[in-house]
Amino acid sequence: MLRLESETGWWLVTHVDHAHLAGAFAERWGNALFQAPRPRARVLRAIWRHDDGWATRDLRPTTTRDGKPSAFSRELVGRYSAFEEIDLRDYLAVRDRAVRLLADQDPYAAILVSMHTINLLADRADRTTILPQDLPLLDRFLDQQRAYQQQLREQLQDDPGIRPEDLSTPRLNDHFRLLQACDNLSLLACVDYQTPAHLLHPLSCGDAQYRPVSVQPAGERVFRLQPYPFDQPLLTFPLAMRHVEGKHFASPHDLAQSLAAAAPHLATVTVCS
Repeated sequence: MLRLESETGWWLVTHVDHAHLAGAFAERWGNALFQAPRPRARVLRAIWRHDDGWATRDLRPTTTRDGKPSAFSRELVGRYSAFEEIDLRDYLAVRDRAVRLLADQDPYAAILVSMHTINLLADRADRTTILPQDLPLLDRFLDQQRAYQQQLREQLQDDPGIRPEDLSTPRLNDHFRLLQACDNLSLLACVDYQTPAHLLHPLSCGDAQYRPVSVQPAGERVFRLQPYPFDQPLLTFPLAMRHVEGKHFASPHDLAQSLAAAAPHLATVTVCS
């Protein structure tokens, strides 16, 4: 879940709806400067479905120690340090499920989601917020993900829809960075981030050229990107949200009841050059 505080409660976005916004960004990615993904359908599937493992979990929302919805928030943008608030074993199971659900349909997409997962947990996670006795569990999980990626790459060598260059490390890294960029832009939009940011990695412009992309807030869920990576200079995307009343909840059950009773709301996200 992702959360944004309101005057009377919280706007909440499920991980799946957040991922669908990221996928919508990816569908419009590419212009005279930035390279569109290829193989397109497989990369878009990875981005669109990279948080499928959260679908069941978001139906049972949890609360923090002070009764807030346990969710990604503005305070966590640029950081990955909330492990003291979660059960690591359960969290890793969700991340693994996202990869394996997708692998049954599209092993190529699953590799990209696994790369995303490893980056979050190996390169961006604050290990000081993980209990010392849980660190071996995390490291075993990362080793298992790396081994699974290799297994999927070997499986794809006989896939007629995949060319040898599609399995090269540079090509996979380009697609991984695009997933990261679209995921990050969606996170910024879901929490209506109002501070200048950037899309994590320099992104492929073709011919081995890469450019960083900055993000400037320009209104409520309106973002100006430079250089601009999309196929039209002004685009608007839908974002599904729900509003729950109350800043603190006595139990996860109370939060779940409030969320179930909340009417769906369709917000918009705009990107411009």
